[in-house]
Amino acid sequence: MSLFKVGSIVNTHGIRGEVRVVPITDFPEERFQVGEQLVIDGKQPLTVEIATARPHKQFYLLSFKDMQDINLVEQYKGRDLMVDETQIEALADEDAYYYHDIIGLEVIDQATGDHLGKVSEILELPANDVWVVKRPSTEDLLLPNIKQVVEKVDLENGQVFVNQLEEI
Repeated sequence: MSLFKVGSIVNTHGIRGEVRVVPITDFPEERFQVGEQLVIDGKQPLTVEIATARPHKQFYLLSFKDMQDINLVEQYKGRDLMVDETQIEALADEDAYYYHDIIGLEVIDQATGDHLGKVSEILELPANDVWVVKRPSTEDLLLPNIKQVVEKVDLENGQVFVNQLEEI
């Protein structure tokens, strides 16, 4: 069973067992609903059911069934919230991808055929996402995820073809 990260518990909130969660999903209103099951990552992963959920500023405040006391949830600060692969829905747009699909892809320059490195992480910025490409023995390459740069994503072969923008 594969698990995928959908949020991080950054703190507790109040004394009634609520936790403050930074969502790492495009579907927080679906992921963080009463009755949904999540896995708290750790040495001993723990499956929990959401008892209460509400958005609060840039966070979500969640409490879990049978854990509505600060003393029961404080130990989970800093842990990730995961979902099982069976809970992942198909994306409607054929040009849309989950982060776990993109991270690890080999980046190839469309014009030269050069292998530039592998996507190591994705930065979410207001204008567009930026893919961080780890390159051997040089600094990371930052690629904006825009149509002018990302030419073709080939998940079957683990590659993405890009056009590098000229530096000014």
